[in-house]
Amino acid sequence: MFSIQATPIDLAALRQNMADPSCGALVIFEGLVRNHHEGQEVEKLHYTHHPVLAQKEGERIIAEILTKYPMVKARAIHRVGTLQIGECAVITLTSSAHREAAFEANRLLIDSIKAHVPIWKQESYTNGKVEWTSPCPNCGPVPHTH
Repeated sequence: MFSIQATPIDLAALRQNMADPSCGALVIFEGLVRNHHEGQEVEKLHYTHHPVLAQKEGERIIAEILTKYPMVKARAIHRVGTLQIGECAVITLTSSAHREAAFEANRLLIDSIKAHVPIWKQESYTNGKVEWTSPCPNCGPVPHTH
């Protein structure tokens, strides 16, 4: 129920996958690439990850969500590679019989992914500057990439 991919996220397919007649609530969070960061104009983002550990940690988080909110279905996808302004970088979906559990589970899901899954973000600015930003606080230093 957690995956990492280099291709664009298909929201329509995900919605269909989450369909369940016992669920009256579906909460979707889309993390989009914005055109600014701390006063600088962003041109694009690049995400890199630790493939094995990121997958394992994402699956652990989903399992934890499903244990804490047993009536909830949960799914999350994070992009890697280079993304342009407006593209979806991460999506989390939670469904439940009632909205309260779906909202709470979704918030915990995205917050846990940001804090624990070893995915790093590099921002390229319109002035030519490039820097790693918003590191996962529990993921260690940015890996060496080309």
